[in-house]
This record gives sequence, C-alpha cells and structure tokens, in this order.
Amino acid sequence: MTWNDHFLHLFDRCVKRYRNGDKTYTSYYDDEDIELLRAIGYRSREFFDFVEDWCDEGAPSPTDALLVAAVRRDYFNVVLKGEIAQPTITRDNIPTFGDTLDGIPYLPRILAKARGKLLGELDPDLMYGCGGDRKFLRENGDIHPADFLRHVWAAGDDDAAVAKWIKSR
Repeated sequence: MTWNDHFLHLFDRCVKRYRNGDKTYTSYYDDEDIELLRAIGYRSREFFDFVEDWCDEGAPSPTDALLVAAVRRDYFNVVLKGEIAQPTITRDNIPTFGDTLDGIPYLPRILAKARGKLLGELDPDLMYGCGGDRKFLRENGDIHPADFLRHVWAAGDDDAAVAKWIKSR
C-alpha cells in the first residue's frame, strides 16, 4: 500500500473509532501506523486533530487532510531531510487572533502555524487547518490549506510576499 492509501485507510479507521465514542486517540495506532506518521513527519495528535474536526465540524475532509499531509511530507523529506523537530510554537508564543500583517487580520497567526506545520514545530495544542484557519482561508480567496502551505514554503521568510499574494486574490 502506498503512503497515501495507508493515510486514507487510517483516517477512515480513526473516524469509525471516534464516531463509536472512542476519543482516546493514543490507542488508535498500531506499529505500522506509527511508522507511517513518522515517515511523513506527523505526530499522532496532529493526525487525530484532522479526524476530530472532520467528525465534529465536517471539515477538513479526508482528502483535504491528505493534501496537507502531502505538503508536510514533501517539506519533511526534501527540506528537513527526515529530521524530526521538537514543538516550539505554543499558545504562549504564537501571534494572537487580532494581530495583523499589512492590514490583514489573523495573517501573522496563520503564517506562524503554517511555518510550524512545515517545520514540525507546532505544539500538540495547536492545529494548522483548524476552524479559525479555515475561516481565514475561505474569506481570503477560498484558499485550500495545502495551497497556502505551498505558498508559505515558496515565500520562505518573506511575510510581505504572502500578504501580497493574499491581497491579489
């Protein structure tokens, strides 16, 4: 099975468990699943957050979660050379919901989360692609979370380039 098929199969299994009332995600994964998550640069909670939001909010869809994972996997393997980072971006040091960049509210926060997602540095209590992120992306040109990640990757540290792209939409 290819990684993407395994990802979607695991997603479906986790959704069934969650909908059956099992919300103890730490018991969702066998050794093969843990290896898949490691190979794409994911943590178990990170994967679970997509399952939970899908079950509770109807978004992001399993294919949306897969596309986000594909960007993270590419970055993890190409840029980070498979090196796993420790979470350093926490609720205490991330921009607030009201912070602005070039007049765009929330942009500093989602930029920090996107970069943290790419680098694998998001604390388990933070999720790239949460409801607030999805609202921002929807209201700023109906941007797919995976496309935003790719633009952030391409822009590097150039916040102005991301703001310009957002405004052009």
